[in-house]
Amino acid sequence: MASAPSSTTSGIHLPDTARDLVKILVAGPFGVGKTTLVDSVSEIRPLHTEEPLSEASAQVDDLEGARDKSTTTIAVDFGRISLPGGIVLYLFGTPGQERFRSVWDDIAYGALGALVMVDSRRIDASFDVLGLVEETGLPHAVAFNAFPDAPGHYTEAQVRAALDLEPGTPIVTCDARDADSSIDALLALVHHLIDRHPPEHR
Repeated sequence: MASAPSSTTSGIHLPDTARDLVKILVAGPFGVGKTTLVDSVSEIRPLHTEEPLSEASAQVDDLEGARDKSTTTIAVDFGRISLPGGIVLYLFGTPGQERFRSVWDDIAYGALGALVMVDSRRIDASFDVLGLVEETGLPHAVAFNAFPDAPGHYTEAQVRAALDLEPGTPIVTCDARDADSSIDALLALVHHLIDRHPPEHR
């Protein structure tokens, strides 16, 4: 089990042990928990670009399964976390609505991978985001965010089949509110990236 960042690494400045700086996207549909995940793990004060949902946006944003949500990310969430081995992740949470797709290329530029979050209450809501990540060619892992009011329990095999994931795509169950659980999801992605591109001997 991972550990949340300690207070000794908190603050504005990078830790002295920082060696590899990695840009990671936190992607997923509207209301899946991207902002919550960034909040739970960031060792710096996260940056948010959230605005209240309006009557106009309610006409275009699918609130099914997320009726209690009152705000939405309109540009990006940003946070940072230092991992063992000198790896520092810069986390960029992306907007989940189709109407913000025009900013995707700008946010995705320079990213090495993506953590795609899936809502256990509405698995099909993640199809478009997964397709976009695959279209971009980003290596990715899937974080199945388990909400307590989900209609049922799904096995990993069922989720993998429903999302039509490639056999090597990591999938982990997480609770975006819990730092340890969220870090475990990020570590699954990092290990996947390392397996694809082993670091050169230094």
